[in-house]
Amino acid sequence: MTTPSALERPTGVPFARRLAARLVLLPAVALSFLPPRRIRVVLGVVRGRARPATAAEAKRARDAMCAVSLRCAGPKGCLPRSLGAALLCRVSGTWPTWCTGVRVVPPFTAHAWIEADGRPVDEGVPDDYFTRLMTVTPADRSGR
Repeated sequence: MTTPSALERPTGVPFARRLAARLVLLPAVALSFLPPRRIRVVLGVVRGRARPATAAEAKRARDAMCAVSLRCAGPKGCLPRSLGAALLCRVSGTWPTWCTGVRVVPPFTAHAWIEADGRPVDEGVPDDYFTRLMTVTPADRSGR
């Protein structure tokens, strides 16, 4: 019997969702090489007027990214994983809150993740574990 590893990828992701995840993987990786302010600008344009993603929609997108890429499934793949999950949500007409931040308790680490309904999606840590430094939230759809 084998034990689950940190790199274990989610199973049960439908073929169409895996295909869509593969299509957004390259743009997500390319975005991950841009400076933070450029990433924020690009994501601000891409999100458009999409409705906020639910926690279930955001989790499905995150799971799909982990299913198609070992890099995204690994502990050091947080930036392309979060970018890809946000882009995959956008393909479906929704937008999660995309976040980057830090863990301020030793050891200091940077991290990127998505949130839905005000909570980190499938991060396995308490909601206040990371301090947000930059976010791209769903657009205000009220017309203001």
